[in-house]
Amino acid sequence: MDRVNPRNVLVVVAAVAGCVAPFVMGDLTFLMRMLLAAIVVTGLSLLMGYAGQASLGQGAFVAVGAVTVAVGTTRWGLPPLLVLVAAPIVAGAFAALVGVPLLRLRGHYLAFGTLALLLMVQTAMSTLDFLGGAFGISGIPAFGVGGSVFTDQRPYVLLALGLLALVLFVTHRIVDSRFGRGIRALAGSETAAESAGVPVMRGKLVIFALSAMYAGLAGGLSAFFTPYVSPDSFPALESFTYVIMAVVGGLGTLWGGVVGAVLVSTLLQVLNLVSSQPQLPPTLGPILQYATYGGLLVVALLFMPGGIVPTVQSAAARAVSRRGGAGRT
Repeated sequence: MDRVNPRNVLVVVAAVAGCVAPFVMGDLTFLMRMLLAAIVVTGLSLLMGYAGQASLGQGAFVAVGAVTVAVGTTRWGLPPLLVLVAAPIVAGAFAALVGVPLLRLRGHYLAFGTLALLLMVQTAMSTLDFLGGAFGISGIPAFGVGGSVFTDQRPYVLLALGLLALVLFVTHRIVDSRFGRGIRALAGSETAAESAGVPVMRGKLVIFALSAMYAGLAGGLSAFFTPYVSPDSFPALESFTYVIMAVVGGLGTLWGGVVGAVLVSTLLQVLNLVSSQPQLPPTLGPILQYATYGGLLVVALLFMPGGIVPTVQSAAARAVSRRGGAGRT
């Protein structure tokens, strides 16, 4: 009889837990935020882990997706389903446009360039009245298809679960394709990849746009869930959090983004609950968050440089190898 793959068991357990959680939890805001972060971080892990491109401004594309939904529904009166589909497309097109000059940068120069892009998007949102101005855009209608309208949080969470599953499936197909194998070569050496016939610039641009589409999809859905969009909705600290989630979970792995988003989001939620206690000073919350970010990065880089998922996979492979060796003797 064939052995059951533990990874498949974990995937099934995670899927069942995700489907059951919306029906047993009260306030689903935390769960919704965690799922949206997992979608964004999956794209960021694809960009940073597989293609080897750094980004500190992924929130810029989250903002583009959210603004697309806000403007499309409140200014133009477009159907919610249409603007939700348009959100990742607009974010991906925007990334492809700015990526042509931006992706000529490398390393920390590219990281700072994406951070500058986020600041420019925030400035445009706060300056242009069409994009909401300083007061943002409110009154975004609830999401719905036809005559069915989402009236509470649960349908949004279930939709986010479905979109996360779609994102993971698309990512898996891309990574296992011929194009994906060429992209993985970029993380090692762009020069070597180019000499092997990999179209370096086109590959980087496609992955950059795809990761932006994931972020735009999350941003569009968040605009429906929280029917308000403003420049303050996308702080730089949130983009840094995405990077920490990707690093902690494991760059260059399919499930690293999900694991990192779940663990870091849960930890931040616990810290928020602790810091909100009435006997503690109000400034404790931000201090705990910054200290946690630093501590997580130090621990991950020292003890799990590849992230949690690769570390666990390596440990499981060694255990299976030892068990097999012991069985043969």
